[in-house]
Amino acid sequence: MKRPSARPRGAAQTTHVARKRFGQHFLIDAQIIHGIVDCIAPEPGDRLVEIGPGLGALTWALLERVPRLAAVEIDRDLAARWRQQSPDRVELIEADALTFDFASLGADLRLVGNLPYNISTPLLFHLMDVADRVRDQHFMLQKEVIDRMVATPGGRDFGRLSVMLQWRYHMVNLLDVPPDSFDPPPKVDSAVVRMTPLSGSALQCVDRALLSALVTAAFSQRRKLLRHSLGPWLDQHGYGGHFDLQRRAEEVSTAEYVALAQAIPAGRP
Repeated sequence: MKRPSARPRGAAQTTHVARKRFGQHFLIDAQIIHGIVDCIAPEPGDRLVEIGPGLGALTWALLERVPRLAAVEIDRDLAARWRQQSPDRVELIEADALTFDFASLGADLRLVGNLPYNISTPLLFHLMDVADRVRDQHFMLQKEVIDRMVATPGGRDFGRLSVMLQWRYHMVNLLDVPPDSFDPPPKVDSAVVRMTPLSGSALQCVDRALLSALVTAAFSQRRKLLRHSLGPWLDQHGYGGHFDLQRRAEEVSTAEYVALAQAIPAGRP
């Protein structure tokens, strides 16, 4: 059964060939689109920021709920298209989301987007820099990536990405999206995740770079026990406490990694 496709309301229908270098796969399934909007539940006063509006399938559905939104688009042809067709409702920002300063858009941001799979992980880490200015994030990503983001300790999906993002966000996998919901269809399944920034002492008392280095060391030899990977790193950083290194990296929870990072002596290399 063919799925209904979304058509931007009030937008001129122009031909645009998806560009591989930007990882473009345009969402065309109206049922999925409105399901995503229902998950976001935007209100008229929200400061919505869409990353990669593309041809506008999600954009126009969001604009049925809010009078205006901001959109970050790297494709100059699509950026020109948005400037021409909807300058009063879409604040178009022609920029690379990987380097754009999202803090310049204010606070209480609600970030949304169908993220290019080829930049999803570095973009998620880039957005951690402005997590204190974000209310929530709703992203379409490769399902495999979201499985790693929300994974629990003990499984093969639990890794550095899981630890770093779970330290900063509460995350929920909201819905799965099949390849035929896109044009062109990707070769992988997709999913939608909600990311809500966390607050508390664990954030204030841990240096992100230190935590990242610790976790990277732990997972550098994930098939071996931590005494082979994390053990030498802890010795180099002057850790004199007790930590069970007779485990593999995926068996240690995010909370344990954070507590260990907090116990590393200050000022060590």
